[in-house]
Amino acid sequence: MTDSSTQGIKTVLHPVSDLAKAKAVYAALLGVAPQHEGSYYIGFEAEGQHIGLVPAGGPQSMTSPVAYWHVPDIEAKIAEVTAAGATVKDPVRDVGGGRLVATVTDPDGNVLGLLQDG
Repeated sequence: MTDSSTQGIKTVLHPVSDLAKAKAVYAALLGVAPQHEGSYYIGFEAEGQHIGLVPAGGPQSMTSPVAYWHVPDIEAKIAEVTAAGATVKDPVRDVGGGRLVATVTDPDGNVLGLLQDG
């Protein structure tokens, strides 16, 4: 049997209109420089949390922050939550290094992120 428990919310992605401007604000807020930086993504590690900045309207059409629940088996968790009434918004995709992400919506339209480390 697959372990379907979550490992908690460890990642929150924020869509931003200007990565450079947002980077300065989040660096000041978190008190650390970004650990990951690219033209499509800036990531901070702070106190066990991963805070990411992504271009608004990017690959996952984000328009508001999305919290990502870390799970050991993303496909099993998607099957479990869709059977319970969630709807797949963005299907599973590899974002690099074997890390898999997807989003679902709850019955009220709230977006829930799922993340499986590679």
